[in-house]
Amino acid sequence: MTVADFLLPVFVLVFLTFLLLLRTAVGRVSNLRSGEVKTDDIALGQPGWPQKTTQYGNAFKNQLELPVLFYVLIAFILITRVGDLLLLVLAWVFVAFRIVHAYVHTTSNIVMLRGRMYGGSLVVLLAMWIIFAIKILAGV
Repeated sequence: MTVADFLLPVFVLVFLTFLLLLRTAVGRVSNLRSGEVKTDDIALGQPGWPQKTTQYGNAFKNQLELPVLFYVLIAFILITRVGDLLLLVLAWVFVAFRIVHAYVHTTSNIVMLRGRMYGGSLVVLLAMWIIFAIKILAGV
């Protein structure tokens, strides 16, 4: 496996994060310009944004939580050169879960479905960390 093989899922996840940030910013600017939201209502982080803008903002924040452990793991995999096909496939499965999670979060926002996508990504990431730890500790 090459460095590019493992960085491609990272690039996709980073692109998703920036896309959500951009959509959040556009929504917030639009809400402020239209007068729907007043700056005093949100100046200290109060929950004053409309639902759709809040959904995008929350989806963006979610991309700065669990995925941090993914980014760290990929960096460690590249540094230690223990990446294999299994870890690469799991990386893509993790990214797929995160994409679907963000989609659900910003559309229907069905909490149970969103929770399943989050849970799926969590299980995949945990499996990746366990496999990585075994490879490092066992010298595989």
